Amino acid sequence: MGLTRRQLLAAAAGGAGRAAAQFKAGGAKPRTKPPVCLYSKQLAKVEYDDLGKVLRDLGFDGCDLSVEPGGHVLPEHAQADLVRAVLAVTDVGLDVPMFTTSITSPADPNIRLMVSIGNFMGVPLFRPGVWKYNGASEIEARLAQVQGEIAGLASVGRASAMAMGLRNVAGDNVGSAVWDTNLIIRGLDPQWVGYDFDPGSATAAGGVDGWWLALRLALPRLKMATLNDFNWTKDVSGAWKATPCPLGEGMVDWSRFFATLARVKFTGPLSLEMAYRPAKELDAIGRDLEFVRKQVAAAYG
Repeated sequence: MGLTRRQLLAAAAGGAGRAAAQFKAGGAKPRTKPPVCLYSKQLAKVEYDDLGKVLRDLGFDGCDLSVEPGGHVLPEHAQADLVRAVLAVTDVGLDVPMFTTSITSPADPNIRLMVSIGNFMGVPLFRPGVWKYNGASEIEARLAQVQGEIAGLASVGRASAMAMGLRNVAGDNVGSAVWDTNLIIRGLDPQWVGYDFDPGSATAAGGVDGWWLALRLALPRLKMATLNDFNWTKDVSGAWKATPCPLGEGMVDWSRFFATLARVKFTGPLSLEMAYRPAKELDAIGRDLEFVRKQVAAAYG
């Protein structure tokens, strides 16, 4: 059962101190270009009461709000804090088009509360956590297990009108190869289940041609995109590894990526997620944002 309106208003009163008439929708405004958001865990040290002001001053369109351990809203505190966190962003005129979570099971006690609040606040999208293979020898069995959990999460999201975007995170992860995810979700309603496409991870997993094929496969179900870049480097043992770097300084073919998004008129959120660790984080965020703005302008006109 979803959260009742009375319960949601109680959460708002406790967390944000506002009446229902003052609530604002967190969903994305009608756009002709994708809104550029920051994955809020990048600014985990910023209190969520100040998060919207910081994002606005940096020049973002919105926030990919982290509702996960180490993020802005701890899942177990969602009833008290999630409404307040969304309002902190929307009250300064920005969007909250998506929540990021670490949840991978529909049995998680926090998922129904989170999507109920998301629905009430007008947040249209969420992305779950990442399923690991964990060295499983029976790949088919692991995929079947994950398929059941994804179907369950999709059902929970659909009941609250929140669509789910599945990540393609390079490494020992289900969905690192987008073809795995395609097999898992092909029988699920594309209105409610799709992709959060990361061109950096796709390039690391598939190479200079494989990422392009993966993107084309994902496009019909593309819900959001996560922006990362990397270079191939060698560690002390001489083994190659993908080392995160600022956007535009690595292996990703950004002009082709954004041109493809523009061609299909994609207007879902772009989430800027810095996997590298710069000395001056806010300066680095600003440079990455400027890079994305230029790419979007060139592709979308």
